[in-house]
Amino acid sequence: MKTQFEQMMDGLNDVEAFLAGDQEGFKAHVPQEVDVKAIRNRLGMTQARFSDTFGFSLDAIKHWEGGRRTPEAPARTLLTVIDKNPAAVLTALNSAAFATAVGSSKATTLRVRVDRKRQVSSGVTKRKAYSAERVRRISK
Repeated sequence: MKTQFEQMMDGLNDVEAFLAGDQEGFKAHVPQEVDVKAIRNRLGMTQARFSDTFGFSLDAIKHWEGGRRTPEAPARTLLTVIDKNPAAVLTALNSAAFATAVGSSKATTLRVRVDRKRQVSSGVTKRKAYSAERVRRISK
């Protein structure tokens, strides 16, 4: 198993090769673990609403949260994007999914509050809440 330093050096070597034209494209890094329950709770959704909104089966959500199964790489990728920018995923899926998430088919305001950790100069980690507001017109 490689040390963190060796992994960082491999990454820097990949960047150097890409900039020199020796290597094309990039490799996406999918997290090994995703906390599905924390993502769902941040969005304020029930398991049923989360599964309906984002296209997961309710059983899969229950198994992931219960620790009986872990999401496969494509599901972890989608869950990571949902965690970082849920409004973008809702918009990309379709307006019906967006309407399901907000519970309406009329002009709607979606408020997403995300707590992010930030480093303070004294080394103490503080949480800062960011909120984004989007207004969308949903039509059936």
